[in-house]
Amino acid sequence: MKDQARFDEIARRQGGLKKQLTAGQMSMLAIGGAIGTGLFLGSAYAIQMAGPSVLLSYLIGGVVALLLMGCLAEMTSQHPTSGSFGDYAEFYLSPLWGFLLRYSYWSCVVLAVGTEVTAIGMYMQFWFPDTPAWPWVLLFSAAVVVINLVGVKSFGQVEYVLSTIKVLAIGAFIVIGIGILSFSANPHFGLHNFTAGGGFFPFGLSGMWFAVIVSIFSYLSIEMIAVAAGEAKNPVVAVRSAFKGTILRLFIFYMLSIALMLALVPWRQSGTGESPFLLAMNVIHLPAAGGIFNFIVLIAALSAMNSQLYITTRMLFSLARAGQAPAALGRVSRRGIPLNALAMSCIGIVVSIVLSLAAPEQSFAAMMSISVFGACFTWLMIFITHLFFRRHHAGTHLRFRLWGFPYTTLLGAGLMLALMISTAFTDFFRMTLWFGIPFTLLLAGAYLYRLRRRPAAHAVRPTPGVE
Repeated sequence: MKDQARFDEIARRQGGLKKQLTAGQMSMLAIGGAIGTGLFLGSAYAIQMAGPSVLLSYLIGGVVALLLMGCLAEMTSQHPTSGSFGDYAEFYLSPLWGFLLRYSYWSCVVLAVGTEVTAIGMYMQFWFPDTPAWPWVLLFSAAVVVINLVGVKSFGQVEYVLSTIKVLAIGAFIVIGIGILSFSANPHFGLHNFTAGGGFFPFGLSGMWFAVIVSIFSYLSIEMIAVAAGEAKNPVVAVRSAFKGTILRLFIFYMLSIALMLALVPWRQSGTGESPFLLAMNVIHLPAAGGIFNFIVLIAALSAMNSQLYITTRMLFSLARAGQAPAALGRVSRRGIPLNALAMSCIGIVVSIVLSLAAPEQSFAAMMSISVFGACFTWLMIFITHLFFRRHHAGTHLRFRLWGFPYTTLLGAGLMLALMISTAFTDFFRMTLWFGIPFTLLLAGAYLYRLRRRPAAHAVRPTPGVE
């Protein structure tokens, strides 16, 4: 009871947010974040790393995502807060780990927002090839910021609609792809593309393994269900429902859509300049298929950007309420929106605009490779936190349990640690550790310096007033 009171104290400092998200919106929020540019554009980079064996890459990444969701569902059912895994690390590990996890995740998703909006600029050049990307980046960024300003209820409704559109679109792509493979006499279409052009493993097992890193980036944002639980009407029911439905849908969408894409377009033709899904729609020559699907991937990027901007805002808000960021970032409007945290979380948009002007062809890859460190570090720490969570609650009744503990949690942690180390051996992700390790050490140094100057810096801070 004493420990629960301590955690309740952590949860209370995040008061002021509105609990208006439904279970259906929560599920779509996770899908909205995870089915975006990582799938529609990032998969092109994974295919160039692994060839057809990218299917195994996404399967391994999906297994890790499944284990992660199980850990989060268990901890979130016990403690539904907007600080989520940052709060869990603070409570079950130490305030330092909570600080590192929150900032690493915030920086990671801030840059992920930048990758989405960078992709939007690339997609718009399908219709307007002679225009630069940055005006489109500004236009759509403004639209997403307005959606996040209105209120969490309206945000949830918009995200539900956007996610539904892309879920239906992927479903249509799967139906069309299966129909083409079943009835078309075109010899260029078929499962033989899985072994053509160098076999199923053209770059060996190492290429397949390195592509798992891209798959983790693609699945990134499913963890936002746990963060959104702090604004859910019935968080325990919402988290359980989202866990059961989200993973199954993601597995089907990712595995089937990528398999069909590879069967329709030989993998060597999937470059990194445009979505391989768009290439697949172009080769089947359906009337206006290319334009329609380009619109769909545009919606997908907007949806992912929308949900990711929401989640970075809440994580920065949690940092401020923990006394680990300026107090102004913890203030909320009368609509329950952390306006200052939202403004600060738009930094990824600014970075994307600068990169789109300075290096338009390399901007997406650069932002993804840097963002990957925060993704891997966050997922690794969630698994480690779950181990301590279970040890703390040994012998107690939990509202939800991950099967196979501790082996499933250890498997997830081991895979994430191996993937983080693997980034050092790839050209594409060379910047990941070069950025991530100094960034983490800098964060740790800043925390310890602040703690030495203000011993109570990590203490629970009174809830700031409403603006």
